[in-house]
Amino acid sequence: MTSETSTPSPFVYAPAPESRAVVDIRPSYGLFIGGEFVEGRGGSFKTVNPATEEVLAEISEATDADVDAAVKAARKAHEKVWGPMPGRERAKYLYRIARIIAERSRELAVLESIDNGKPIRESRDVDVPTVAAHFFYYAGWADKLEFAGYGTTPLGVAGQVIPWNFPLLMLAWKVAPALACGNTVVLKPAETTPLTALLFAEICQQAELPPGVVNIVTGAGATGAALVAHPGIDKVAFTGSTEVGKAIARSVAGTDKRVTLELGGKAANIVFDDAPLDQAVEGVVDGIFFNQGHVCCAGSRLLLQESVAEEFLGRLKRRMGTLRVGDPLDKNTDIGAINSAEQLARIRELSDIGDAEGAERWSPACDLPATGYWFPPTLFTGVTQAHRIAREEIFGPVLSVLTFRTPSEAIEKANNTPYGLSAGVWSEKGSRILEVANRLRAGVVWANTFNKFDPTSPFGGYRESGYGREGGKHGLAAYLKGSDQ
Repeated sequence: MTSETSTPSPFVYAPAPESRAVVDIRPSYGLFIGGEFVEGRGGSFKTVNPATEEVLAEISEATDADVDAAVKAARKAHEKVWGPMPGRERAKYLYRIARIIAERSRELAVLESIDNGKPIRESRDVDVPTVAAHFFYYAGWADKLEFAGYGTTPLGVAGQVIPWNFPLLMLAWKVAPALACGNTVVLKPAETTPLTALLFAEICQQAELPPGVVNIVTGAGATGAALVAHPGIDKVAFTGSTEVGKAIARSVAGTDKRVTLELGGKAANIVFDDAPLDQAVEGVVDGIFFNQGHVCCAGSRLLLQESVAEEFLGRLKRRMGTLRVGDPLDKNTDIGAINSAEQLARIRELSDIGDAEGAERWSPACDLPATGYWFPPTLFTGVTQAHRIAREEIFGPVLSVLTFRTPSEAIEKANNTPYGLSAGVWSEKGSRILEVANRLRAGVVWANTFNKFDPTSPFGGYRESGYGREGGKHGLAAYLKGSDQ
């Protein structure tokens, strides 16, 4: 008999895996050009499940000739069909795509988690619904461009290169406004996460989108470089690393191509002593551990006011101890797999540098799977502004903690970075939030929350975090000739 005074057993989550049966992954994939899947002229590469290291499919690697064919198909569609089409008719296609995405949301979410490594609850509850919302939103703009203030004439053919951290969402951010404005698209997904983009190509077929309006060429950096450099491209949109963004800017210099770049970040999450601490803990956890920290705007620098630093860290460590690391398809999982072996090596390298620089590393006790690419949720204390882990983008579940005494010191430390993508402010005083936000050099500042996105709100940075805006009415500017952006 159990004594009434004995310690109760800890709560244990039973496995709750999502079924893989809802997705049908082909053994190999070609390129999507002119409304059809075609064989590429180059070689192929493998896309891998980062949680198991299982090879999922062989993917065609587009050559320069393939890119040229895709650009020509996009140009033909723009001149003959999509550009002259009235906005109200383009809107019908965008609405149709949005509805199909919503109808196939479970399939898309499972495929995204398999190919990317992110937890199914994130792809199911955040990514895919936001993807559909972007197409619904920009469908509404397609026949109202004259009221946006950026003109109504499309640029032509957009070359779009997207990253691996939010493969389907970044596609939506770029494709939806481009199509709404009357442009056609050649899109290159990331080498490690092409599968949802290729499924989106099937959705375009299902929606009976005119051939050539959307083209998808898969490959590595050389394919992206060929797309950016192609003389038939009128607009380049890129999300990814600052280094590649700089190379793209150099590549298009001296041409008449429009460019928008959404690059790296090292966001500061500032917690004042009057902040709602439990709410702030949740915001900090969401800011750095969402999507394994594979987020350009991740709150990877935590700035704590000294008077609450010890208490806050105690609460934060307790909360980190409840995070579940493991199978991305398990609905209980909080932190999934790192996207690739290369990215895992980068995270480990910078974390080891943090140790060598004298910062104190802490991670909760957790058992990592034996296969796949994994890294535990980690925080470093004793960090100074000179530490590399406080200055360089780790792009993983690693949090650097600094302290401050006054608002001015917090602002100075927050702005002490070459990046300028995002920031967060936690305080009960609206006047303090507005004052601090106004002095932070960041494109987006969240107040008493973090990582909140909406298709009606613009997003983007400046300095080494890039330029241009995606989302909202502002997202139309990059795709219309009446704008100087």
